[in-house]
Amino acid sequence: MTEFETAARQAEAQGQARKATLMRRATYASVSVAGILIVVKLAAWLLTGSVAMLSTLIDSLLDAFASLVNLFAVRQALTPPDREHRFGHGKAEPLAALAQAAFITGSAIFLLVEAGKRLYAPQPVASSDIGIGVMVFSIVLTLILVRYQRFVVRRTDSLAISADSLHYAGDVLVNIAVIVALVIVSQFDLLWVDPVFALGIAAYIVWNAWQIARGAMDMLMDRELEPEERQIIKDIVMAHPDVLSLHELKTRAAGPQKFIQLHIEMSGAMSLWRAHVVSDTVEAELQAAFPDAEILIHQDPFGIEEESSAVR
Repeated sequence: MTEFETAARQAEAQGQARKATLMRRATYASVSVAGILIVVKLAAWLLTGSVAMLSTLIDSLLDAFASLVNLFAVRQALTPPDREHRFGHGKAEPLAALAQAAFITGSAIFLLVEAGKRLYAPQPVASSDIGIGVMVFSIVLTLILVRYQRFVVRRTDSLAISADSLHYAGDVLVNIAVIVALVIVSQFDLLWVDPVFALGIAAYIVWNAWQIARGAMDMLMDRELEPEERQIIKDIVMAHPDVLSLHELKTRAAGPQKFIQLHIEMSGAMSLWRAHVVSDTVEAELQAAFPDAEILIHQDPFGIEEESSAVR
């Protein structure tokens, strides 16, 4: 193993260890926050009878379940490759995200039914001041969690944590909507406002579910990395003076891990040893830019792609 390969392997191992720690902490934090919010929202709903409050309680119940799914999915995704799974277990993350989308959609349907009942037979909201206090507490706690989750996502690119963060960010808006509904109902006695806000919250929950499901499907279908990331790869490869061209760049992601493979073209007169050194150098530079990536580089004599195309 060359010096470049050793350095690249060490950088990859250190990067993976840091990301694994961050991802595990994020899942523990989301489960803890969901548990706390369930307790306080349940008490608030029992005291107020608000269907908007019920909607946010249901959302927190789904949050807790989804966060537990995330916890197990992240653990599975971080499991090292084995004999049966040579590319690792990263796709446990998008599978968990799809499960989240399904649960979120189910909660939205239940909420639509409850809001429809309240529109048909409006009911008064009691102890609205308690409900507002609970919502303010929920907003503060959720904002702290979302801030931490986004910190983790920036450093890990975890789809499961990103989906969880998106859902909790939506919860902040949901909680604000509940506060507005409670204030309007208590001040103006407009009982229809409570279920109407619940319908709006349900629509927003469905939109969140679609965003989560779309990202999960992209990963399960091996969608290419973003154009910006692919351009970074090209720039790094072509910056080496001995690399004359590149082709067959293919990328994908599976949970926190990215996969990059490409062909680099060099002078046909170059020795095999020198070509190997150039390839290792390019790989090390790519690994520094994408520490969580598995990189495969094939070496070709310059112009071979055009010659092959001419033969065909």
